[in-house]
Amino acid sequence: MRNLKRALSLALASVMLLGMMVVGTSASYADVTSKQNKEAIEVAQAVGVMVGDDKGNFNPDAKVTRVEMAVVMSNLLNLKVSDFKAAKTEFTDVPAWAAPYVAACYNNGIIAGVSATQFNGDANVTAVQAGLMVMKALGYFGYKGEFGDSWK
Repeated sequence: MRNLKRALSLALASVMLLGMMVVGTSASYADVTSKQNKEAIEVAQAVGVMVGDDKGNFNPDAKVTRVEMAVVMSNLLNLKVSDFKAAKTEFTDVPAWAAPYVAACYNNGIIAGVSATQFNGDANVTAVQAGLMVMKALGYFGYKGEFGDSWK
């Protein structure tokens, strides 16, 4: 029994140590260099938060659009986007491929449009907008009254 406990302890300790190690994927992007946090990009891809484009590029210097941020937030929060495939939003300017991600974030109170019918998904997300999305995902600012007249 004593040896079994030792073996089990050794196995559990090994698993815990391996779990703390960041293991990069074998994925590589032609447009990513080691100066651009290649390991962090590979980890983001491995956990499914961010992936490259359909041409195999990651575009590390490109600005993130509001639609792309909705995709990142959906993936980061592990929202069941498949539940929103047929969902309709009030936003008339969201591309079909992004509609489930925008709907998932909108219905979970993470994002809002720029008006009742416009999401402005092609616009670059600002740091303030991204910060608000993250804060809402963490449970802050669930109601308009929590941040007064100016959400910024």
